[in-house]
Amino acid sequence: MDGKITPYEALQNAIEIAGGQSAMGRLCGKAQNTVWKWLQNSKPLPAEHVLVVEAATGVSRHHLRPDIYPLENGE
Repeated sequence: MDGKITPYEALQNAIEIAGGQSAMGRLCGKAQNTVWKWLQNSKPLPAEHVLVVEAATGVSRHHLRPDIYPLENGE
């Protein structure tokens, strides 16, 4: 294993840091069941919430959405 975190794992980590699905929902302006659906369907965090979640939880945008925010310089 190369130690890379998947976007799903990053989302799980952010939810835990935020204080749970309800807290993440409040942070994103969504209902708890929406956050639950992201997890159940292995959906990435919607792009419009990435920067807010990063600021609130410290989970890197690069880990949450590497398709939008790729690491630079092979970091």
